[in-house]
Amino acid sequence: MSSNRPDADALAQRFRPIFQQIAEAAPQREHERRLAHDAIDALRQAGFGALRVPRAHGGLGATPEQLFDLLIELAEADSNLPQALRAHFGFVERLQAEIDAERRVPWLRRVADGALFGNATTEAGEGTVGRLQTRLFRENGRWLLEGEKFYSTGTLYADWVSVTAQREGNEPGAYRTLAVVRTDAAGVERLDDWRGFGQRLTASGTTRLHRVEVPEENILEFPAREATSLPAVFQLFHVATLAGIARAIVRDATAFVQGRKRVFSHGSGTAPREDPLVQQVVGQLEATAYLARLAVQDVARALGDIDRLRQAGQPVPEAALVDVELRATKAQVVTTDAVLQAATRLFDVGGATALQEDRRLDRHWRNARTLASHNPVIYKARVLGDDTLNASRPTFYWAVGTAA
Repeated sequence: MSSNRPDADALAQRFRPIFQQIAEAAPQREHERRLAHDAIDALRQAGFGALRVPRAHGGLGATPEQLFDLLIELAEADSNLPQALRAHFGFVERLQAEIDAERRVPWLRRVADGALFGNATTEAGEGTVGRLQTRLFRENGRWLLEGEKFYSTGTLYADWVSVTAQREGNEPGAYRTLAVVRTDAAGVERLDDWRGFGQRLTASGTTRLHRVEVPEENILEFPAREATSLPAVFQLFHVATLAGIARAIVRDATAFVQGRKRVFSHGSGTAPREDPLVQQVVGQLEATAYLARLAVQDVARALGDIDRLRQAGQPVPEAALVDVELRATKAQVVTTDAVLQAATRLFDVGGATALQEDRRLDRHWRNARTLASHNPVIYKARVLGDDTLNASRPTFYWAVGTAA
């Protein structure tokens, strides 16, 4: 084991008591639609956001494998939270993978000090695919940011927001520009207007930016036409969250059955826990959770191999980046269908009692369905089919909008 790698058991002991507290409050928080500021603050104070920051810059120095194992546990406690922190960890990964060393260090140190980062990337409306309407432009010697974003996941919890914009003078599509601004900066407005039926506490609403001043050192750029590991990182957050939901389904099904005494006259046991049909359902749920975790760990190992090459100063072969992108796609396809089925099958372990609103067992299906819709699985399955049939190269940077 590398001396720079923290001990996995020590990391688990550090965060599991917080995960337990989060899990205990999750159903009620979901029922009330109360944003999880207390849970995010507890994670921040324990250093969760600094997991992937190298120890040399004040972080915990965790590996990708360790990060995603912990994310599964956090998602089991409350599936909103890994998604709320997805942009934060994605920003940290991008710093280390795509931003020059001298530009990345100040940001990594901010993360080590407890700063959290949100995102403002996707634009609603009729904008053209691949062209951003949010502008970064010069005026009287200052860079100013103007635009509106939706699906700004985690930004209501964040200290900073990383905004994708079309920089004045840049060729559209050649580079991606990030303007990183404080969420309390003049001209930044954050709205809690996410109205999806699932993942309701991820703070995924609108961010409005009106003539926000951006210092030169807060503008980060990277090529948008090269192979990269970042799409796999972002997708694996959704897969890890689905894996955590699968574990939560097992947890809640087990607690429901073990505490239940009522049986059906046409059932197969003297108590629900003795009924072989109920045992079969719970066994299927357990197997789904096992499959989902294995899928996450497989992709995380590939990301870890890439990260170790970077840490050693070695080039990352494009073949490795293509491989991890396809692995993440396979994990998404197989895990999405399996967890959605498990979230429905959960209700086969009991009768109408399982439908009571205070239990909020429906949140597992709603949240899994929402995750599956963020990056529609049908298109990712098509990518796999195209690769299998035609050895096609995956698209690493994609966008939504109207056809040109």
